[in-house]
Amino acid sequence: MGNKDDVLEINLGELFSVLLGRAFLIISAGIFFALSGLFVSKFVIPPKYESTTKIYILNKEENQTVTYSDVQISTQLTQDYAELIKSRRVLEEVIQRVHLTDVEYEDLYDVLRVDTPSDTRIVAITVKDKDPLMAMKIANCIREVASEHITDVMDIDAINIAETANVPTDKASPSVAKWTVISGLAGAVVVAFFAILGYLLDDTIKSNDDIERYLGVSTLALIPLMTDENGKKKKKNKS
Repeated sequence: MGNKDDVLEINLGELFSVLLGRAFLIISAGIFFALSGLFVSKFVIPPKYESTTKIYILNKEENQTVTYSDVQISTQLTQDYAELIKSRRVLEEVIQRVHLTDVEYEDLYDVLRVDTPSDTRIVAITVKDKDPLMAMKIANCIREVASEHITDVMDIDAINIAETANVPTDKASPSVAKWTVISGLAGAVVVAFFAILGYLLDDTIKSNDDIERYLGVSTLALIPLMTDENGKKKKKNKS
């Protein structure tokens, strides 16, 4: 057990030495990849914008005051409302109203996010698009169509608008900071991986310790090789 632990410590130390010796290369690769990620996220990938609208749903009967049970029921039904908002009937109607000729139901479903915060009766509808104005139009249209659909299906008197969608000014994706950090870390990890892999695949004997470790024998003496100088001396003697 002691020998195995010693070998493990030596290997870890050598791995650390290998990484330390390649520190400049690893850091340089990290900086290069970080700058590449920054450039790609800022100038290559087209930005996308998010616009959010919110609705307030309360299930109650006509001419009655709101009770605590009404609030509880409405809170429990928010997940049902979210599924109705993302239904095919609603999204296909939105595609027709906004005249999204090149957009299919699945495409609109992928850019739509419906959030239902816990312990609330508010449903947030968020749409992501390359055009900020189009993102606002789609979000408001989804709210209108979904309100009609929910009213018909759930037999609700009315759905109140808690917040209309606005034209977003700041892009939602891609995140320049996130791309820069992730790209830099990925580049450094890749270079470090190949440095360790090269060390592990290198089975050449370089020192006395390698002979004792791999062959299990100890060296008696060392014979220095000076091939270049000996060759030159022999050539001079012959001449």
